[in-house]
Amino acid sequence: MIEVRGLHKSFRTPVVKEGRFAGLRTLFTREYRLKEAVKDINFTIRKGDFVGYIGPNGAGKSTTIKMLTGILHPSAGNVKINGFDPHQQRRQVAKRLGVVFGQRSQLWWDLPVKDSYDILAHMYKVTAAEKENRLGELAELLDLKEFWLTPVRKLSLGQRMRADIAASMLHDPDVLFLDEPTIGLDVSAKRSIRGFLKQLNHEYGKTILLTTHDMDDIEQLCDRVMVINHGQLSYEGTIVQLRDKIGLPTRIKITFHGPVQLPVPEGLSLPIELGLDENHTFRIIRADGCEVHIEANRQQVKAMDILRVVGSWGEVADIHMEEPDFEDVIHRVY
Repeated sequence: MIEVRGLHKSFRTPVVKEGRFAGLRTLFTREYRLKEAVKDINFTIRKGDFVGYIGPNGAGKSTTIKMLTGILHPSAGNVKINGFDPHQQRRQVAKRLGVVFGQRSQLWWDLPVKDSYDILAHMYKVTAAEKENRLGELAELLDLKEFWLTPVRKLSLGQRMRADIAASMLHDPDVLFLDEPTIGLDVSAKRSIRGFLKQLNHEYGKTILLTTHDMDDIEQLCDRVMVINHGQLSYEGTIVQLRDKIGLPTRIKITFHGPVQLPVPEGLSLPIELGLDENHTFRIIRADGCEVHIEANRQQVKAMDILRVVGSWGEVADIHMEEPDFEDVIHRVY
């Protein structure tokens, strides 16, 4: 559905001179600095995929989205959306794309929400019957009726985002690009939008590319994740594969029925590393009465092997495992 090959984007920015008569000198001898925003990016997104595209501020996420949608022309490389070039075949691509920029609205600020949809339907040549059918379905899924006749400028941020997502789906596109769609939203609004996006992907088969700083969005919605940093892709794969690659430890809390006999030599304090053998180790981080806290890389050490060892320390009452926080994983990639 989306093919990107050798995508590159550079910007020329003027160098600001300093000192006396700087403005005059700049007028006659202008210098430029070359900024490489995106460098030789390659990826493929299949039909029906839900892909997260993440990275720190200034990494090149929004620049990539703008090139995929045809807003920016790449300095090198090419993009294909369902076989069409968004820069050479803009009309064909526009019919297949829905785009939501979280910090910008495609709705008319002073018009009621319904009027904006009428204008967009006319622009995309959506028939009256198709518009009524789709708006009826979208209104129910996104609960739009409560602000149907309200001017866009009077909507809350959550309401505006729901209205913008509905606007992007009005012409029934195959591909949806979402740039920070949950930015600034409260928990309830995020839950509502996430539920709708899941439905679009699972039930309607829409292909979705999502950029966000909210790691909960990525974990709850995406099948795959691509990480961009300094304009280059540093990772592409599933979230599980990303966790495995980074190798952050699983935290294990073990509760015992009674006293615990830790195999810690006298004079040594925690944390301490223990070995099943020379290649397989885990760490005792903390011991509080009947509770012992352990860290272990489960790619190197099996949980059952650890449990066989800790079973010799006392009578085990309960075991709780906690995987590394996804945000910690992402920070390691950055």
